[in-house]
Amino acid sequence: MNANVDLTGVVLETDRLIIREWSEMDLEDFFEYAKVDGVGQMAGWKPHTSIQESKTILELFIKEKKTFALELKENHKVIGSLGLETLSLSLSDEYENLVGREIGYVLSKDYWGKGLMPEAVNRVIKFCFEKENYDYLMCSHSIINSQSKRVIEKSGFRFVKENIEITRNGNKQIFLYYVLDNPLKMN
Repeated sequence: MNANVDLTGVVLETDRLIIREWSEMDLEDFFEYAKVDGVGQMAGWKPHTSIQESKTILELFIKEKKTFALELKENHKVIGSLGLETLSLSLSDEYENLVGREIGYVLSKDYWGKGLMPEAVNRVIKFCFEKENYDYLMCSHSIINSQSKRVIEKSGFRFVKENIEITRNGNKQIFLYYVLDNPLKMN
């Protein structure tokens, strides 16, 4: 079942990132990476075509309080997002009475291949397990998204199932699902 999420006031840090709530001041940075061809498609959405489109989604991030902005420490630029999303798929019966969330993320194309997303994901995993006491986290990627697969593997998730889904773009794609159990709760 879905864990409760409210990221109000939460600030996490890694060596290179500040992981925090979104603010209206982040609009330009958000639009800058969300409009780039090839970024959104990896997560199943089309590139943003206007700053107004980014503003609408940013307002949703702020209202829902379940998505982090990923801010690069060196220049204070927001370069991506990491959300604690509603679970999109039921797992086996052993998870029925446990609480978790599904991690979803996107990173500016300018920062791909630098190890930033595994750094962010691992810090958020630690937060979810140690501070929020989640039983598990789930993660998925489209079969064509090898970058996301590498992030998931580097973060210790294990494969559980594959599922055919319709993306926000209306395309049918195969998604691979992974789970990570909270090691603090294992017998």
